[in-house]
Amino acid sequence: MPHATQLSPADTALLVIDVQEKLVPMILDANALVRNIAFLLDAAQLLQMPTLCTEQYPRGLGATVSPLIEKLPERLDKVAFSCCAVPNLVESLHREARPKVVLCGIEAHVCVLHTALDLLAHDFRVYVVADAVGSRSAIDRDMALRRLEQAGAVLTTSEMCVFEWIGGAGHPQFKAVSRLVQDRMKTL
Repeated sequence: MPHATQLSPADTALLVIDVQEKLVPMILDANALVRNIAFLLDAAQLLQMPTLCTEQYPRGLGATVSPLIEKLPERLDKVAFSCCAVPNLVESLHREARPKVVLCGIEAHVCVLHTALDLLAHDFRVYVVADAVGSRSAIDRDMALRRLEQAGAVLTTSEMCVFEWIGGAGHPQFKAVSRLVQDRMKTL
């Protein structure tokens, strides 16, 4: 029997938070962050998992960055820091029977933090992908991760998350996921 925190494509959704044109250039190690989010998106698509994406005030901060935009079915506008303020976001996760939500994006200490805390308050199990969240400063990112873990979020990495989704080499998408991993390694 799987552990209560174990991820599965059947009960998990991926939420990409505010990876936008005017924000990304200010984020520490932005190229790695975008690469890791793209990896998560590709794996989620292979596994037919629901993916949600938000943009914070896109008229002022621009659209989601081009390496990710083509991988996303739609983007939800918001002005609140928490993605839970987006109409129907929480309800759609409940409707889709997705009690586990994997978070990636920016900024770790603002929109990711607020979203995670609100999802936890709504009784979701929240996973924060440490190598796929960022902030403008290292201290803000590090403190956000510490606070999130203390609040009950599970910290993970992009590769840990994807391998947990497939569960083993017997998964029908194992070879395709292995190719994604190898492609990602070429860009490290």
